[in-house]
Amino acid sequence: MNILILDEEVYLAQKVAIKLQEEGNNCTHVSNIKEVKFNTTYDAILLSTNISSNDVHKIISAFKESIIILLVSYINDTTVTKPLKDGAQDYILKPFIMDELVRKIYHYDEFKKLKNQNENLENYIDFAFNNVVHEEDIPTTLPFAIETNDQRIADKIVLEIAQKLNKSIKFISLENHTKIEPSDFRDELLYIYDFHFVKKGSRDMILNTIEKFDVIICSLEDLGDIAYPKLSVKSANKLSTVDSILTINDYVKLMVTSFQDKYPDTELSKRLGISRKSLWEKRKKFGIEKNKGAKGE
Repeated sequence: MNILILDEEVYLAQKVAIKLQEEGNNCTHVSNIKEVKFNTTYDAILLSTNISSNDVHKIISAFKESIIILLVSYINDTTVTKPLKDGAQDYILKPFIMDELVRKIYHYDEFKKLKNQNENLENYIDFAFNNVVHEEDIPTTLPFAIETNDQRIADKIVLEIAQKLNKSIKFISLENHTKIEPSDFRDELLYIYDFHFVKKGSRDMILNTIEKFDVIICSLEDLGDIAYPKLSVKSANKLSTVDSILTINDYVKLMVTSFQDKYPDTELSKRLGISRKSLWEKRKKFGIEKNKGAKGE
């Protein structure tokens, strides 16, 4: 980590710097705000509140992305309350135990990394499920089953249920496991995402085992009659259900029917690597009618 120490107490700052450098960090010490290089990026700033409150505010405002821990000689609104409201993460009261200061720095560094990771995952989930929609009502009691031709629909539903229950999701595959112990996952939402793999002899045993637990099962095949609520969802997105290698003609037919409402013919033919005349001929050959609402030229 690249760490800035702004403190007029030189001896204390040197001790802190030595400790942090022993931990493999890079430390810079300055005694006043005039020595601060505002064009430098710091992972953490140890900021003494013995300097003027205006300078404290200036540092916090200039380094909003840095972890800022206040080095405080006494506690009041000026030294602690206001800087924390301005954006500092925490404070430590002088004299302090060196290991406690180091612990705080690493704690907030780990928190920042986890926060960024969580934001990235949330953004990816929003992106991945952006075009996954269904209109069916989700069962209000658990356990329940989802019967679908699109795995992503079930995944999205399970994620939504987990968020409502404030539970983590335990993913279980029946491709390699034939015995499930839901009691081992009592504090989690158990998601059996490939129930279509279960052998007939194990089917009833698993269904009886999950009766009193928070479980959602998903099958890409017909479940038939079961004792639990069942949500049947069929995706209209043909691309999401392709699970085999297509012939060239089948691929072109699929692409044309899937994207002719999204792109005009000039762009669609260009993306397929064919001429507009060839696109017209393939529509005629495959019996594809151009939707009235499709984009034209």
